[in-house]
Amino acid sequence: MNFTELILSLEKGLEGPLPGKDAHLRMAPQPLDLRRFDTKVPDYHRKGAVLMLFYPERDGVCFPLIKRPRYQGVHSGQIAFPGGKFELEDENLMETALREAEEEVGIDRGKVQILGELSKLFIPPSNFLVSPFIGITTQKPEFVPEVAEVDRILLPRLEEVLSPKIRKQKEFHFTNNSVLDTPYFEIDGEVVWGATAMMISELIHILGKA
Repeated sequence: MNFTELILSLEKGLEGPLPGKDAHLRMAPQPLDLRRFDTKVPDYHRKGAVLMLFYPERDGVCFPLIKRPRYQGVHSGQIAFPGGKFELEDENLMETALREAEEEVGIDRGKVQILGELSKLFIPPSNFLVSPFIGITTQKPEFVPEVAEVDRILLPRLEEVLSPKIRKQKEFHFTNNSVLDTPYFEIDGEVVWGATAMMISELIHILGKA
C-alpha cells in the first residue's frame, strides 16, 4: 500500500461507523477487564490523546511508535503512539495529540493534516480515556526524541503491521501474581500490547473494510 492508497483507504474507512469494541477485543488481554468497554467511564477519569501519523517512505508508508523509559508507573517501558494528557491550554483533544507528538518526537504540528479519529479507549490502570487521531504528513519528519519521555523511536512500515505474521500471543506475569494471556504485535523486536495493540487492531480493521 502506497501513501496515496492509504489516504484513500483511511478516508473511506473513517466515513462509516467505527468497529470500536469488536476490533479492540481482538487484541485485548485475557481475562478481559470489562472496565475498558463500560459505556460510562469513571467521573474522575483523565483525558488523553495520541497521534497515529503516517508518511511516505520508499514506495510505502511508515509511522512512529515510541518506547517509554523505565519508571515507577504502570506504563513503564511500554510501546505507545506519541501522545499524552489533555492540558487546560489545549483547545481540544486533537491539539493535545499534536502538541504531545511535537514535544515527544519533534513532529512539526503545522505540517500534519488530521484525517479523523478512531474510537476512544479507556485504560483502567492509568485511568485515561484516550482519543487516537489519524494524521498524515507528506514528508518524513525530522524525529527528535524527548529523552525524559522517550527511550527509542520505532518507525515500522505499515505493510509489516498489516501482516498477520507479527501477531503473537504470550502470558504476562506481574508482581501481584496476576497473569494475562495477551495477544501482541512483534514490531522491530518489541512487544506491542495493551491499548496500543488495540488501537492498531482498529486501524487494521478499517483499512481492511476500505
